[in-house]
Amino acid sequence: MAIIKQGKIDKLDYLAFETRAEMGEYSAREAAAEINRQIKEKGEINMIFAAAPSQNDFLASLINDKTIDWSKIHAFHMDEYIGLPADAPQGFGNFLKNAIFGRVPFASVDYIDCTAKDPEAECERYSALLTANKCDIIIMGIGENGHIAFNDPHVADFNDEKVVKVVSLDETCRMQQVNDGCFKQLSDVPEYALTLTIPTLVAAESVFCIVPAKTKANAVNRTINGEVNEECPATILRRHNNAKLYLDADSASLI
Repeated sequence: MAIIKQGKIDKLDYLAFETRAEMGEYSAREAAAEINRQIKEKGEINMIFAAAPSQNDFLASLINDKTIDWSKIHAFHMDEYIGLPADAPQGFGNFLKNAIFGRVPFASVDYIDCTAKDPEAECERYSALLTANKCDIIIMGIGENGHIAFNDPHVADFNDEKVVKVVSLDETCRMQQVNDGCFKQLSDVPEYALTLTIPTLVAAESVFCIVPAKTKANAVNRTINGEVNEECPATILRRHNNAKLYLDADSASLI
């Protein structure tokens, strides 16, 4: 398994591999080592997971790692659409249930409720859960517009006082969901969502950021080479003390 590019910008380490499969296998191996280290140190840990096709290779490798004691891990996810039916396959909770939450024996799994009648009340409920269960490890991606979770540039705030908030989704973000094959057309993609805020995301002790595909090349380039600001929310990772970015040849093509 060959690393084709690697480097460090500010505090952020990045590695690129020839294929998505190699990227997924290597990043999962490193994540498993950190999971096991923290479980040994703390007994139980809390993890937050991103839901997107970009995470498939990583998650497939992670759930096959026999060294992890899943019964010591409490799981959460980082964003969810507002207004989808409970059984909608595009729902991020449903994606994660199929990809990992329903496939390994976590100590607990707490879902954001996409059907909540009062989204602000759901933000408060999930905020209380996250405040009571400090995140130890977060698994995330980067969107085509540089977002992390659903913090698109127009709503991103590095100093957000909220833990979870309701946001509107910009057109680039919504179109990404069509490009990823999750929705047939733009009009099918919800316009609003609940998201963990940027301070909530970067409060995790360890961050593993998995970003394959040519469609992410520009966002990756901006994350590594651009100014650190909310115009490319993922640049905040360059200030984190223990964040690592994993790429494939396509997503790393502009760096």
